[in-house]
Amino acid sequence: MIAKSLNISLMSNLPLKERIDAIRLEAESEFKKATTSRDLYDLKVRILGKTGSFQSVMKEMGSLPPAEKPMAGKLVNEAKQALEALYSQCDESLKSAELAAKLKAESLDLTLPGVPTPMGAQHPVSLVMEEISMILSRMGYSVRTGPLIETDRNNFEGLNVPKDHPARDMQDTFYIDETHVLRTHTSPIQVRTYENEKPPLRIAAPGSVFRCDSDVSHSPNFHQIEGICVDRKVSMADLKGTVTYFVGEFFGKGLKTRFRPSFFPFTEPSAEIDCQCAVCKGKGCRMCSDTGWVEIGGSGLIHPNVLSFAGLDPKEWQGFAFGFGIERMAIIKYGINDIRLFSDNNVRFLEQFSV
Repeated sequence: MIAKSLNISLMSNLPLKERIDAIRLEAESEFKKATTSRDLYDLKVRILGKTGSFQSVMKEMGSLPPAEKPMAGKLVNEAKQALEALYSQCDESLKSAELAAKLKAESLDLTLPGVPTPMGAQHPVSLVMEEISMILSRMGYSVRTGPLIETDRNNFEGLNVPKDHPARDMQDTFYIDETHVLRTHTSPIQVRTYENEKPPLRIAAPGSVFRCDSDVSHSPNFHQIEGICVDRKVSMADLKGTVTYFVGEFFGKGLKTRFRPSFFPFTEPSAEIDCQCAVCKGKGCRMCSDTGWVEIGGSGLIHPNVLSFAGLDPKEWQGFAFGFGIERMAIIKYGINDIRLFSDNNVRFLEQFSV
């Protein structure tokens, strides 16, 4: 290394100019011998740094006669400038060579196969919501949406559920304030549609809903889709025909449906909708608790009070409504045993639904 080759003590008896020239010549030789930019930098520090060879010479300049100091300073500066220029030249050359070697070692073979990029999959809830919407659209229904935060009027009162109605206890509600709630169903879209459109109407209302409930089969945030038909001379026969056709399109042809009497404040009469288990085809399995039937939603003829609230004459206009829980439909269609899987963001679970 340069520290060994430049022995300042051996030059101490030489005149100052000759010592400077000797350091310069030895340094130039060492710069040209350097094989890496890092070695070259280390040489520069040992020669031109604060503790380098020239620094020791400059310390001795203080003892020179005043008349000789300018000449000595000029010699040191010229030597340092020449070495700085040589360093820059050698450094550029070494770095260019190192870059070329690196590029050669890291060259890209364009004939090699590419690295596969993981592809995402559509969420099963989105898949089911989209499929249901498409089936209903083929039946003449058009999609409507609404806000997640609804007024008490649209969420309850406009659907025949006044403030003192016991049916409010059926839904554990998230209240924002006295007049606003996180919607508990997508039925407020029905109220909003009546305000802006005139019958006859066929609409599908999908979206998120919220209720204070959480366990293996319930989530505080889930999804529903509701179908509403308002026209003249609408009957339960129209409702049953619509739902039966939909079940055949969604779960497969040949599955039977049945209606069980129930109660919903916004329909009269009201009915729960069951269909034969899509897993066992009605034979009985764990999915249907060995009954052969699974509940898929609720339905009924739109209550006259709901139509009257919207300014429609119940004697002229009638309608029916039916609604399905998207998660429930996905559970039945895909045989999922825990509703919480939909919100766990488990990649292995979601990958099963990639096309």
